Amino acid sequence: MKTRILLVDDQTLVRQGIASLLRLSPQFEVIKELEDGTDVLATIDSLKPDIVLLDIRMPKLSGLGVLSQMKTQGLDTPCLILTTFDEHELVLDCIKLGAKGYLRKDVNLEILTKAIEYLIAGKTWFQPAHNHKLEIKTAAHLNSPITEPLTVSELEVLRLVAAGYSNAEIADALYKSSGTIRNKVSTILAKLQVRDRTRAVLKAMEYNLIQ
Repeated sequence: MKTRILLVDDQTLVRQGIASLLRLSPQFEVIKELEDGTDVLATIDSLKPDIVLLDIRMPKLSGLGVLSQMKTQGLDTPCLILTTFDEHELVLDCIKLGAKGYLRKDVNLEILTKAIEYLIAGKTWFQPAHNHKLEIKTAAHLNSPITEPLTVSELEVLRLVAAGYSNAEIADALYKSSGTIRNKVSTILAKLQVRDRTRAVLKAMEYNLIQ
């Protein structure tokens, strides 16, 4: 069964390019293309897409505006934010409003495909600001001497740490208390046997937890 995608981007060439790439895969169906956010909610209601690829900046109603309306109306269709620039504050605002992930528009089809698959599976996908792919590996893929594996929630926090977010920002994004995130970061450092966040990210990359 194909994943039904609603694609929203005001840049015609970008939108058509993404749609063309997605149509190369038999697993995806772009059911509708919109150039503005104003009709997104009505389209979700009528066409019931599995996922929305949503531009963060649009002239009439931005991605933030769409997410805010979706949250108000209780719509839980997963949204993957598309952005041209590394906009930490905007991306964080999107996550607070319920976005499940974000990507720069210059990624390749493989990364876009994986991000969509993650969101459809109920996971998140946060691409770091330095434009490196952060793909969480399962225990079966790991080749490291780490004796106690990180949990799914710890890996999610580690991914946001690698993307440059503070504990307070991660807490806001994941709807957790600052204390909970602080404790998770401490646990991550202990499991990776490092003394600070930078070394945690470097070690995670070295042992292929993220890359």
